[in-house]
Amino acid sequence: MTNRIYSFLGLAMKAGKAISGEETCERAVKAGKVELVIVAEDASLNTKKKFEDMCSFRNLEIRVFGNKEDMGRSMGKDVRSVAAIVEKGFAKKMMEMIDNKSSEFGGEYYGKV
Repeated sequence: MTNRIYSFLGLAMKAGKAISGEETCERAVKAGKVELVIVAEDASLNTKKKFEDMCSFRNLEIRVFGNKEDMGRSMGKDVRSVAAIVEKGFAKKMMEMIDNKSSEFGGEYYGKV
């Protein structure tokens, strides 16, 4: 599932529906152009807090997912701590995929392996 999320992030980037990088994402959030912010799990605590506060203030969705290296690679860039989805449809699908990843191996698989 993780690979599918990174692939979808790359697709959003190619479609022009995603942006990446702390400064670029921060400007877009403040301009009201963002539907979803994704912060890497291994991003600094300052970065996580800054974007959590920024999104909370603006009632924006935020998810913590993946790592900086894979996030950057999937978007065709160097290491990236933050990505943002700027289109509602892509943002909705990305949130579903990230939220469902945490329950990927839930109780329904207990004893069936």
